[in-house]
Amino acid sequence: MPSAHVDTFARDHLPPPEAQPEFLFELPELQFPPTLNCAAALLDAAVAAGRGERPCLIAPGLRWTYRELQQHSDRIAHVLVHEMGVVPGNRVLLRGGNHPMLVACWFAVMKVGAIAVTTMPMLRAKELSTMIAIAQVTHALCDVSLREDLEAARLMAPVLRRVCCYHDAGPDGLEQAMARYDAPFMAVDTAADDTCLLAFTSGTTGIPKATMHFHRDVMAICACWPPHVLRASEDDVFIGSPPLAFTFGLGGLVLFPMSIGASTVLLEKATPPHLLDAIRAFGATVLFTAPTSYRAMAAHPEALQGTRLRKCVSAGEALPVATRTLWRNVTGLELIDGIGATELLHIFISADEAHARPGATGLPVPGYRAEVVNEQDQPVPPGTVGRLRVKGPTGCRYLRDERQRQYVRHGWNYTGDAYMMDDDGYFHYQARTDDIIISSGYNIAGPEVENVLLQHPAVAECGVIGVPDEERGQIVKAFVVLRPGYEPTADTTKALQDFVKQSVAPYKYPRRVAYVSALPRTDTGKLQRFRLRDLDTPGAS
Repeated sequence: MPSAHVDTFARDHLPPPEAQPEFLFELPELQFPPTLNCAAALLDAAVAAGRGERPCLIAPGLRWTYRELQQHSDRIAHVLVHEMGVVPGNRVLLRGGNHPMLVACWFAVMKVGAIAVTTMPMLRAKELSTMIAIAQVTHALCDVSLREDLEAARLMAPVLRRVCCYHDAGPDGLEQAMARYDAPFMAVDTAADDTCLLAFTSGTTGIPKATMHFHRDVMAICACWPPHVLRASEDDVFIGSPPLAFTFGLGGLVLFPMSIGASTVLLEKATPPHLLDAIRAFGATVLFTAPTSYRAMAAHPEALQGTRLRKCVSAGEALPVATRTLWRNVTGLELIDGIGATELLHIFISADEAHARPGATGLPVPGYRAEVVNEQDQPVPPGTVGRLRVKGPTGCRYLRDERQRQYVRHGWNYTGDAYMMDDDGYFHYQARTDDIIISSGYNIAGPEVENVLLQHPAVAECGVIGVPDEERGQIVKAFVVLRPGYEPTADTTKALQDFVKQSVAPYKYPRRVAYVSALPRTDTGKLQRFRLRDLDTPGAS
């Protein structure tokens, strides 16, 4: 099907066909038509099917039906086209917390045939400007409370031409513009393989990669894991903590509930105490969050008694056996574990409650295949640790990035995880095979934190790794060589931590700092991060 994109940037910068994975569409429900717009398929079709008056998006003080979400999205789509000049294929950055307006903006971008680039509220100007430059973002819709960093990023990346803010009571706010339109907006007839979203992932270098996903990819993840593993119903009320900028959050809190006509609770603050309160207040039945949150909430069994929770999904980091056991003992519910990747959009290995095994992530989700292979890319016997590779209806397409050929080889997606498969075909997570740090479900690149620390006048050299932490899975630890005149004191540590928090997203800051006289390096000067774990660390704090 010919692309509907007038701006052909995304299609022009797809990886060459030979560098893309093999895509599998073996399930009957994965036979998509050549013309497909995921907003029409998920939202307009729901209203047309009689679900218009059903609750869709819920937030403190706010409740929208499917029809109301459609009306808001249509108005925003008109603003994008008629007042901001968006054409199909343009990249539109979305910046806001988990709120119904952010969802309405996302569906509006889908409807006009543009490409959504949703960003986390915690990102700073430097990070935003990098994303804008990589994706050549031309337009943005932003919560007015988060405008400052976006405007600063715009100065660094002037390709961003138009910014419109919602929750802005002024005459230039999005709501004022929306009020000028009340006609329906017919979704653009995009091709099923037109890119509709760019999801960024940091990787090990700190240089973010934009993963490209099509309209058919959005519908594919709705057709695989939810009906075969989650098996929720239209009467369920979803809730969770992952930001909608994470594909885990986009799927679990928007796409999956809407694909079955269910409702979802969106929280801009979703710490464990906020989650506990909201689960009770809104009668939530399906929960998506990371193991860290499950551990924290399990410490308050009295708050979990009598809730309507019936399905609890864990992803974003490895699920410890102790956390699974603790949650089951407190709630009587077995956690549904799963592993996904931004590159594949959502979960591809998982197990439902009845088939969960302590210590195992699960089995390949219907529609996907998975293997554990050695360094020669040959499958290894059960019980052998190796590299995980996956293929299915979704897969890695990096936007103009040479790292595509590292992630995709021989038609498979190599996820960067070390796994072991047992005799029954269950996959057991072992570790990351690269330098990524996964802390409370967030992916953090050690080199990115190093680059920030090196800008502080006290730091001569530094190395950053992830170290085990009972609460967060891993935390960031920095090994620092100080410049003359600086002392390894608690005040120095706090100054370095605050410096990182002010420069990049706060969750990336080093929670531990160790002061050393030198860093382990190769003869050519390359930092040996694996040896940092063996360093004696006097002065650690």
